[in-house]
Amino acid sequence: MNVFEKIIQGEIPCSKILENERFLSFYDINPKAKVHALVIPKQSIQDFNGITPELMAQMTSFIFEVVEKLGIKEEGYKLLTNVGKNAGQEVMHLHFHILSGDKH
Repeated sequence: MNVFEKIIQGEIPCSKILENERFLSFYDINPKAKVHALVIPKQSIQDFNGITPELMAQMTSFIFEVVEKLGIKEEGYKLLTNVGKNAGQEVMHLHFHILSGDKH
């Protein structure tokens, strides 16, 4: 079981931002920006290559909600995911990083 699955199961605490039946968003414990959040599906999906278009559409809507809640929609933000170890993916569970722009 990876760290995100343990967070979903409640075995590891997190600072939740938003949650629904399919997705969870929480603050990164090692932030790379003033605001650094993660968004994960509760379903076990290894990376972006494994998500269906339908679920991705739902995840996109959830990400918009998170950005609104964080209050960074207007000022700008970065949205990224790494796909596979060769691209820098450290946790083999699909996740998106939301980072405040901070003029970078």
